[in-house]
Amino acid sequence: MYALYYSPGTASLVVHWLLIELDLPHELRSVDMAGRAHKGADYLALNPNGVVPTLLVDGQPRYEAAALTVYLADRHGDGAFAPAPDDAQRAEYLQWMFNLVATLQAPLRLWWYPSDLQADDEAVRRGAQARIEAACERLDAHLGASVAQGRGPYLLGERLSAADFYLTMLMRWTRKLPRPAHEWPHLGELARRMKARPSFAELYRREGLEEWA
Repeated sequence: MYALYYSPGTASLVVHWLLIELDLPHELRSVDMAGRAHKGADYLALNPNGVVPTLLVDGQPRYEAAALTVYLADRHGDGAFAPAPDDAQRAEYLQWMFNLVATLQAPLRLWWYPSDLQADDEAVRRGAQARIEAACERLDAHLGASVAQGRGPYLLGERLSAADFYLTMLMRWTRKLPRPAHEWPHLGELARRMKARPSFAELYRREGLEEWA
């Protein structure tokens, strides 16, 4: 059984979501972020970065949301959400996972936590917003081209993958930006499809989330 150290709505969300979607036995261990439990010695012994998620895998702590997403999709579900290493779409799948971390997640963190740079908060947010919107434009264009070519509505075309779960989490993080990601038409359609999954409703129920529902 897995044990997930999490905080509602954070980067642990996608890992929690996949645990539910894949029907994997797991235990949830809440981390009090407001009380800075993630910076305490006990938690830092599990995850020296002092962030969530941390997932106990066979008793060993593992971290990094994108890595855990790829790991769970590879290990479970008989390839339902991850092309196998010898699959022609494997390279595209990994490309999107890394692309999302670099081009969307990174500026989103800056937008939410501009003080991390110890610079002018508004200037940091303006720069981050420009990067986020540029990433959304590219992602929406990719999805639009895929639909126009008859390939399907997901990042891999007709094939749903863990990358779509990851993108949906990141789209949720844009909800307070002047232009949230779901206002782009093809990203909005992807969000609608992903939020319609029963696992998403169960995720929201367990984490006590209400916004962007």
